Amino acid sequence: MTRIKKSSQGSSPFQRLFHSEEISHKWSDLSDCLSADGKLSEKLKENVRRVLAYGNGCSYCQAKGTPLKPEDMKESYAIAFAEVFLLQREKTEEKFFQVLKEVFSDEEISELLAFICFTTAQQYFGALMDLQ
Repeated sequence: MTRIKKSSQGSSPFQRLFHSEEISHKWSDLSDCLSADGKLSEKLKENVRRVLAYGNGCSYCQAKGTPLKPEDMKESYAIAFAEVFLLQREKTEEKFFQVLKEVFSDEEISELLAFICFTTAQQYFGALMDLQ
């Protein structure tokens, strides 16, 4: 049971938490954009999302699956950075960014961090609303 009644709009339980059609559409558009293949693969980002779901306490997101074993070095580094982020949200140490730079370009790091931040916002929203 969520903390508020769900709206009639949206195609998922998460989307039905928005009572503003404009916010719902723009939120979904940004989510779709950040989750899609870009500088980083959709698969890599999905695995990062799964790691974040457990650290951010979103039951709805956790129900979509546990993290999978990384298939390559980039995915492994991205997952490790997400785990560091969860532990050091307030001030992630510079040394962890230096490790990221070993395998990611600046463009890829920018995309990864944008994805992590937006996904965390989504998961906080789901957790705050008690979305199951």
